[in-house]
Amino acid sequence: MSKTAASSPATAVLPLTKNAITVLERRYLKRDDKGKPTETPADMFRRVAEAIASAETVLKTGVDAKALANTFYTMMTELDFLPNSPTLMNAGRELGQLSACFVLPVGDSLADIFEAIKNTALIHKSGGGTGFSFSRIRPANDVVKSTSGVSSGPLSFMSVFDAATETIKQGGTRRGANMGILRVDHPDIMDFIMCKRDQTKLTNFNISVGITEAFMTAVEADSEYDLLNPRDGKKIGHLNARKVYEHIVDMAWSNGEPGIIFLDRLNRDNPTPHIGEIESTNPCGEQPLLPFESCNLGSINLGKFVKDSDVDWKRLKETVRLASRFLDNVIEVNNYPLPEIDQMTRANRKIGLGVMGWADMLILLGVPYSSQEAADLGEKLMKFITDEARQMSIELAAERGAFPNFKGSIFDKKGGKKVRNATSTTIAPTGTISIMANASSGVEPLFAVSYVRQVMDNDKLIEVNPLFEKIAKERGFYSKELMEKIAEHGTLHDIMEVPEDVRAVFLTAHDITPEDHIRMQAAFQKYTDNAVSKTVNFPTTATRDEVDHVYRLAWKQGCKGVTIYRDGSRDMQVLSVGKKEEKPEDTVPFETAKASRKRNRPKALRGSTYQMETGCGPLYVTVNEDDKGVFELFTTMGKAGGCAASQCEAIGRLVSLAWRSGVQARQSVKQLIGITCHKPAGFGANRVTSCSDAVAKAIQMHMEDHGMDSAVHSQSGGACPECGGPVEHEGGCCVCHSCGYSECA
Repeated sequence: MSKTAASSPATAVLPLTKNAITVLERRYLKRDDKGKPTETPADMFRRVAEAIASAETVLKTGVDAKALANTFYTMMTELDFLPNSPTLMNAGRELGQLSACFVLPVGDSLADIFEAIKNTALIHKSGGGTGFSFSRIRPANDVVKSTSGVSSGPLSFMSVFDAATETIKQGGTRRGANMGILRVDHPDIMDFIMCKRDQTKLTNFNISVGITEAFMTAVEADSEYDLLNPRDGKKIGHLNARKVYEHIVDMAWSNGEPGIIFLDRLNRDNPTPHIGEIESTNPCGEQPLLPFESCNLGSINLGKFVKDSDVDWKRLKETVRLASRFLDNVIEVNNYPLPEIDQMTRANRKIGLGVMGWADMLILLGVPYSSQEAADLGEKLMKFITDEARQMSIELAAERGAFPNFKGSIFDKKGGKKVRNATSTTIAPTGTISIMANASSGVEPLFAVSYVRQVMDNDKLIEVNPLFEKIAKERGFYSKELMEKIAEHGTLHDIMEVPEDVRAVFLTAHDITPEDHIRMQAAFQKYTDNAVSKTVNFPTTATRDEVDHVYRLAWKQGCKGVTIYRDGSRDMQVLSVGKKEEKPEDTVPFETAKASRKRNRPKALRGSTYQMETGCGPLYVTVNEDDKGVFELFTTMGKAGGCAASQCEAIGRLVSLAWRSGVQARQSVKQLIGITCHKPAGFGANRVTSCSDAVAKAIQMHMEDHGMDSAVHSQSGGACPECGGPVEHEGGCCVCHSCGYSECA
C-alpha cells in the first residue's frame, strides 16, 4: 500500500501502487492554476461516488443516495470496479462529461461533413473519442451536380478530420482519438486500405475495413464482388475479393492497420434495428454504436474475485449488479457535449460493463492462459456477468422504466421482459484504469513477467509482475539476478530456476499462439452484448499467411472484429522482453557488412542534409555515407547557440561513433525517436517533439530515401510521446504503463 504525496490534504491509505498514484496525479486529480493537485485519490473517488449516486435523487428512486455513495466509494477504492477515465476525471466537476467515446454520422454533402467536423471538435474538447463511417461519402471523381465538379472522395475528408483532431487538446488530460471505417464495397476501398503506408498520415485515426459476410464468402470462393456507389446505391464496378483481402492482410502484417470489423455481425446483434443501422464503432472497436450514441463503460477487476482457488461467484454477482446500477446512473447525470447525443444516449441507455485482470485471475487459479480450460472458464464467466447484468437491467426497468426505444427492439419482438439498457456488456481496453488497479489489461495475457525499461544512459531498470514476485519470494526462488535473466530472456519457457508449475501459468502475449488469442477472444465474445477489444500478437518472424489464417479463424469463430500487431512492425520498442535476432529484410545492402572495429574516415563522403523544425528553431541534419553505409552525422542549429546547439553536436558525434563501430542506423533511430521536451503534438510537418527526435526522423528519412523501410515510426507506439516511457500494444490500442498515456484515449 502507498500513500499520496505528503502535501495532499487529508491523505487516505488506499491499495494504490506508486505508479498508480503518479498516473492519478498527472491525469485525474483536480489541480490548481499552478498544476498542483488539490485533491487526493480518496477525494477523487469520493467525488465520483457522490456524483453518480446523486442520480437516485434525480430519478426519485427512494434509494438513500448518501448510503449508495458510500457503497460506490468502497467498490472503487477496493479496486473491485472502475469506470472509464472521463467518469473519474469529470464526475462532480464543472465539465461533467462522463462518456469515453461517441459515434458521429458523416453525410455526403459538404454541409454534413463539416457539421460532423464541428461536432468532433466539441467532443474532443470535452474529452471524448469519436468513431465514423465514411462509407456514405461518394467516391473520388464521382459527379457533384450542384457544382458541375467531381468529388474528392472520403480519404481527402478524413485528412480534414485528422487535422482538426490534431489542433484540439482534449480537456488538457486526454488526446484526440478517432476510428475511421469504410465498407469493403465502397469504390475507394483500395485507397483506404493503403492509406497508412505513409505513417505520418492520419496519425489520429485507427482505421478498419467494414467487412460483409458476402465479401468473406467471396474470399473463400476466390470470386469477384460488387462495388456500390453510396450516392445512389448502384453497382459501378467489381473487384476480386481475395486480392482485396490479401492487400488488407499485407498492410496489417506491415504495420497493424487496417483492422477489420464484421459489419453484418454488428447489425445481427443491433438491439434497436428500427432506430438505425450500425455503421461504426468507438476508436478501439469494442463498442458498436448508432450515430450520436455514446459509450459508458466500466470494468470489474477479476483478480479481486478469487477465493479458495475458485471464482468468488457470490461476490462477483454483487459487484456486477452494483456496477450495472452505477453505469445506468452515469447516463442520468452525464453532461453530454451535443443535444443529439443526449437524446440518443438516453433513448437507448447502452452501458458496457467489462473486465480487467483476466490474466491475473487465471494465474491465481493456476490455469494456463493458452489452455482450453481457460477459454471454457472465460466463456462461463462472461455468460455469468452478462446474465447478471441483464437481470439487473430488468430490475432497473421495473424501478425506473425501460429504455425509451424498447418498443420495436429485439427484446420487444422476442416478447421478453422490459430492460433498462439496450446493451449491458462490453470488453474494452483498460490501459489506464488497469494501471490504477495494478491489474492486467482487459482479457489480454501478461505482456511480460519481468522486463527492462531502458533509459538513455543504458542503465537497466527491472520491472517485475507483482504476482510473480510474490510467488517467487514465497517459494524461495526470487533473486534480482534471476529477474534480470528473465527480463533478458523474454520468457520463462526454459528458465529452469523457476518451478515448472509456475512457468506453466505465467505465460505472456508472445508465449501463446495467435490461435490461442483468437480462441480467447471468441470465448468472451460469445456472451458479450457488444464486442471484445483485443490485440492478437505476432512475433516479428510471422508471415502474411499466418495473419491470413488468424483473420479467417476470427471470422469462423464468431468474432466481431480483429486487430493484430506483429512485433517490431511499426514502432520502436523501448520495452525489452528478450533479445531478438534481426531479420535479413530489416537490413539494407549498404549495412550488411558490420565492421568489427571502427571504420576510418575517407577523404570524401557523399551525403544529404535535412531541415527539421524543432522547438529550438530549424535544425539541419547531414547524414554522410561511405561504401559500407551510413558513416557520420552533423547538425547545425540555425542561428541558435547555447545548450541546444551543443547537445545536438554531442548527439551527432555519438551517433557517428556508433555507426563507425557497426551499429545499424535503425538502432540509433530507436534510441532517439519519440523523446519529448516540447509539446507532445510536435513541431512542423514531421511533428518533432525534441532535437533528439528531429535527428532520429532525419535519419529515418535518409533510410527511406535509400530504399530501406526503417520499421520505426514515432506516432504509432514505441516511446510514449508524453514521458518517453515504453508503449505496449494491448486491447487494440497503445498504452504507456509509466504515465497512463493511451493512443486511443
